[in-house]
Amino acid sequence: MGNKVLVIGSSNTDMVVRTAEFPKPGETVLGGTFMMNAGGKGANQAVAAARLGADVRFVAKIGRDIFGEEAKKGFLKEGLDIQYLLETADYASGVALITVNANGENEIVVASGANMDLRPADLPDEIFNDVAFVLIQLEIPLETVAYIIDKCLRSNIKVILNPAPAVALSKQLLEGIFLITPNETETGILTGIYPDNESSMHQAANFFHRAGIEHVIITLGSAGVYLSNQQFTEIIPSKKVKALDSTAAGDVFNGAILTALSSGKDWPDACHFACNAAAISVTRAGAQNSAPYSSELD
Repeated sequence: MGNKVLVIGSSNTDMVVRTAEFPKPGETVLGGTFMMNAGGKGANQAVAAARLGADVRFVAKIGRDIFGEEAKKGFLKEGLDIQYLLETADYASGVALITVNANGENEIVVASGANMDLRPADLPDEIFNDVAFVLIQLEIPLETVAYIIDKCLRSNIKVILNPAPAVALSKQLLEGIFLITPNETETGILTGIYPDNESSMHQAANFFHRAGIEHVIITLGSAGVYLSNQQFTEIIPSKKVKALDSTAAGDVFNGAILTALSSGKDWPDACHFACNAAAISVTRAGAQNSAPYSSELD
């Protein structure tokens, strides 16, 4: 595919425990297997895009510790361009504590560490060279997110925002976005409208359109996605699979939609491609480990 894309965001190490039921407050439960996986929304999305054929430049900030070292090795193995990856001695690398229950649902607590020290001053102009699309999330400081959106707007680069984890966003920030990809919960937080039927999906998408965002994709878990722009307003279904672990399914979707759009696919095709990639990912354990390769989608 060869089109260089830029992913700016978080890198975490995920520590995962499988258990039958989530513990209630104050309760201790004996879980099953423990795994340590490479994660972080930014890194997950960058790896997913690279495995699906995109030429990915990834920018993040990691600590000078064993988690950062292992993350770096992983990025190089996946073929990411990490020449602008930053390391700091002031903060630990990000970690996430994840519990996965018998239904494949998860609960996650993140200690952001170095991710929340990624500042506009850490982003030289060169990182934006030869890039048509930039994908960002909200596991880095909001001032950095706003800087990236503004920079891309002035450089005619299309910004895809995965607004996760969701926080209130200003109208000024939203109007610079090419595509927003919230899930149902994030849509509810950002718009005040929970998209549980087609009418509310339409209302929520219109909230984003009125804010100046041209393209909206609301991800609906196993039901697929709701696509809304000037050409299309439709639910695009996902393949039915037996979910083992939904961790990073949204990240795989975002990496895949970035890959599809940067390679010139039209909107419905891009959504089908990304839904298929996410469907494969939920049948596997782990975050980055679960991202499929392009050969698996052919």
